[in-house]
Amino acid sequence: MAKLTINGNTIKVKKGTTILNAANSIGVEIPTLCYIAEMNEIGFCRMCVVEVEGEQDLVSACNTEITNKMVVYTNSVKVQEARKATLRLLANKHRFDCWNCPKDGMCEFYDLLKEHDIVFEEFGPGKGRYPDFIDGSAINQDQTKCVLCKRCVAVCNEVVEARVLKFRDDDGLNPIVSPTPELSFDASGCIGCGQCVKACPTGTLFEADHQTRVEDKLLESNTPVIAQISEEAAHIIAEELSQFGDELGIRDAYGVIKQLGFTDVLDINTAKDVLVLEEVNTLKQHLNNQQDVSLISSHCPAAVRFTELYNDDYISELSTSKTAHMMQAKLIKDVLETPAYVVSILPCTSAKMEMERDELKDHVDAVLTVNEVMKMIKHRYLDKDRKDVDIEGGTLQAALSVATNYQGSMVQLENVLNTLSLEIDNKPLDPIEYKVIAGDESKASTGVIKEAKVKIGDYKLRVAVVRGGAQIKAFYKLLDNSKTTYDYVDMMACPEGCANGGGTPFIHDITTHDVIKKRIELLCQSTDMAQYDPNISTQTLYQKYLDQPSSDQMIALLHTSFSPKESTKE
Repeated sequence: MAKLTINGNTIKVKKGTTILNAANSIGVEIPTLCYIAEMNEIGFCRMCVVEVEGEQDLVSACNTEITNKMVVYTNSVKVQEARKATLRLLANKHRFDCWNCPKDGMCEFYDLLKEHDIVFEEFGPGKGRYPDFIDGSAINQDQTKCVLCKRCVAVCNEVVEARVLKFRDDDGLNPIVSPTPELSFDASGCIGCGQCVKACPTGTLFEADHQTRVEDKLLESNTPVIAQISEEAAHIIAEELSQFGDELGIRDAYGVIKQLGFTDVLDINTAKDVLVLEEVNTLKQHLNNQQDVSLISSHCPAAVRFTELYNDDYISELSTSKTAHMMQAKLIKDVLETPAYVVSILPCTSAKMEMERDELKDHVDAVLTVNEVMKMIKHRYLDKDRKDVDIEGGTLQAALSVATNYQGSMVQLENVLNTLSLEIDNKPLDPIEYKVIAGDESKASTGVIKEAKVKIGDYKLRVAVVRGGAQIKAFYKLLDNSKTTYDYVDMMACPEGCANGGGTPFIHDITTHDVIKKRIELLCQSTDMAQYDPNISTQTLYQKYLDQPSSDQMIALLHTSFSPKESTKE
């Protein structure tokens, strides 16, 4: 332990603790801009500078460890002047068209300027650091707004391991962050996960705009516009809406979304159940053929693209099942023969890239992230207290579930194995005891690989859950080096899965993991594996409209194919 004094308060903390964490422990807030805990503790932006007795220069609190008897001042005149000078320098290179910014009131840079009384109107709209706009089917970048915090670089390198974004300082006076020069994000190897968007403190990085096309379509009267929303997205929207008043539930979120003008609002739970049944049959075929390869889930489009770009030797091991929202769009349009404009509301930015795939272009017409939906809600007058919004009844709802809780685990692997257990052993799956083999489940940023052995009937299965791009890379390396195979692998690119998707609000403080963990717990509150049986919820759908799972008709309708993708990097 070491003793130090912060603003006159003497405390004891563990050796190796940074000044920033020591201050946080006693409720003293130090502003940061480039900082992300355990990932981007570089002191580059100079916003977290503090004064230390005996030191001639100010030191960065985020990466300076305390020493015994250290005396720190976090808000002295010298510190305040330094922070204001930093903000003015950054503001001189920032385009202030805040009224048209994708951050829409959630800009950390704006908040810092306001907190430090920087009159940024004197800078005018400005040209910004660089005039370039870099596009992509999932992620876009407006370089006029970049403040060189490097957070996106750290996330892309450490969390995702796609290494698309790079800090470029060839011109020492005018550095910039970008993907491969003169190329789009897609051509530079982006998987569309959106973790960089969550990390960006300004409107520099943002999801490709589908909001405008949806709003334009809602103004038309000749085409039904159907919203299909994942339960994760509905929960996070309810979580965001609760900031404006009383705590709201998932059903309230559906009602608010219906008020935006959609003809119908559906969940995608039945499609998730169809996906589970298709996966069960694919898994049984895999087990019966005794293939010496792994079966890897394909329900995360970012994980699929990571495989196609960086580990294409494993494409043949990907399950061919489409994602649930793509399956449901196909059911709506082709099976139920409903002429409609289908909008998926998801926590996922990569789904925007997914809908542009040649194999899937006629399925979903637009993908709105949670962030885009929240902007639509905030820009309109909506009665958030209305409980009588009719989202039930009608031909679509007769075939597809509406605003129900997904009665299964949030981990697809567990739903698949539970369904297999109900079929073979006539009982629900026993709780799975996982062993973590990489990463740390106590941290939101690292991702995790965990494995387990499960016995169902005569089958002895080895399964794995992989979360986070860095862990996807590590997992494929594990397969390469050990020649290990798994009977089923549940793989997702975002750490902690869709509850931490790239299209959800970024939580830039020490509670990040706690918030996401609570979100997952609430999503799983209704889980009862003993009662969950997708055959019940999909029975009518299959009897009236579909063939048997994994039949030729289902393969043509609900399955797809994958192929190697190329990218260009320096």
